[in-house]
Amino acid sequence: MIQSQPTAATQAMASHIDPETATSDLAIRTQKLDLWYGTFQALSQIDLNIKNGIITSMIGPSGCGKSTFLRSVNRINERLGYVRIKGTIEVFDKDIYDQDVELVQLRKQIGMVFQRPNPLPASIRDNILYGHRLHYSGKRLSRTEQDSIVEDALRQVLLWDKVKDKLNKRATGLSLEEQQKLCIARLLPVQPQILLMDEPCSALDPKGTAAVEELIWELRGKYTILIVTHNMAQARRASEECIFMLMGKVVEHTPTDQLFVTPRHKETADYIEGRYG
Repeated sequence: MIQSQPTAATQAMASHIDPETATSDLAIRTQKLDLWYGTFQALSQIDLNIKNGIITSMIGPSGCGKSTFLRSVNRINERLGYVRIKGTIEVFDKDIYDQDVELVQLRKQIGMVFQRPNPLPASIRDNILYGHRLHYSGKRLSRTEQDSIVEDALRQVLLWDKVKDKLNKRATGLSLEEQQKLCIARLLPVQPQILLMDEPCSALDPKGTAAVEELIWELRGKYTILIVTHNMAQARRASEECIFMLMGKVVEHTPTDQLFVTPRHKETADYIEGRYG
């Protein structure tokens, strides 16, 4: 069940969320999850089983709770003092609100990509190494090791060939598409298990959107990816399972093709056919 934030003493004994020790093939499981912003209930009785290693999209009208759910999975909502949560969120069978779960370690294992790219005002190289330096501050790396980390991360996001000759240039000089890819690459050196993406293409043009969707598909299997999108065509193209939410509740969670071709619920059919939202 949801508990209070760990104390300094319990943080010292922080345990890792480890997919290798999980007894199921689920990356994320929630049971009876409720969340309130003050007196407003944004999530209601959310029961979800999100499989490991696949791409799952979340669709639904604005304000239906998609982004709120995403931010609950790595506990970003706790930054707001007026948020109250009940229920259970497990990541690889570990309740993320257990007293031995440290927030820094949790957010290392669950990376987050936001609507607009947010590269650091530093070089491309320093952006890639930032997370590694933050989480492994006691481990000194040789120049060769650093170069390997930078190249591997940029290759994973299909950006290496474009930026390999300008690694010391400021990241903010990249196109929006390249900045978003860089923000994804910045997460990879700390070896996350899960990537949460909150409308990662909303600031991009169609060409940039296609490029990021291609990247998301390339990362399939290496990471569990949960993507929130208002773009139903994108959800259909770039995910294997899809969750439809409405007014803070999960209406339907099925394979993506099934949800768009033969939805089980009238509310889902009305939404994907454009009758509201």
